[in-house]
Amino acid sequence: MSRNQVVLVDTNDVVVGSEDKLLAHQQGQLHRAFSIFVARRRHGVVEVLLQQRAFSKYHCGGLWSNTCCSHPQPDEDLKTSALSRLYEELGFRLDDIEWVASHCYRAVLENGLIEHEFDHLFVGWDQNPQLNINSEEVHQTKWLSVAAIEYDVINNPASFTPWFAETFKKVRPMLLRCESTIASSLK
Repeated sequence: MSRNQVVLVDTNDVVVGSEDKLLAHQQGQLHRAFSIFVARRRHGVVEVLLQQRAFSKYHCGGLWSNTCCSHPQPDEDLKTSALSRLYEELGFRLDDIEWVASHCYRAVLENGLIEHEFDHLFVGWDQNPQLNINSEEVHQTKWLSVAAIEYDVINNPASFTPWFAETFKKVRPMLLRCESTIASSLK
């Protein structure tokens, strides 16, 4: 699916129009986005699937980020768009994802583009997804524990996309609650 448009919104996520994706990023227009964190339970801890963005991406190429992120198209359901994009980038399907939070952020990127997004954050679970990576979108993936991600964000912040630390901070409590449940069930 071609994703050349973005849905312009106000700070309450009310739709105010649509725009060409590149133009919206050049002008820093607030637009709707989604970020998915796919997690699994392994050896008593929660791990998150991270992706390294393809080096050819129009911004943030080669940086590590959440499992998948993108923009719904005009008149496209947010959750349906997110699940579809997950398949387009990583080649696997989830039955469902759970909305965790939303937030606005603004970041001036290295090439002068501006990410100004009303970002909806989702978590999905899959123990062993069979990845079929779209190399135009994703360079590589890795699974990291919540603790390892926290360490890397503090010690290697330049290796992550500008939005990653803030989005991870919002989904972290849900992931830790799941980790606590795992630990309790093992006792």
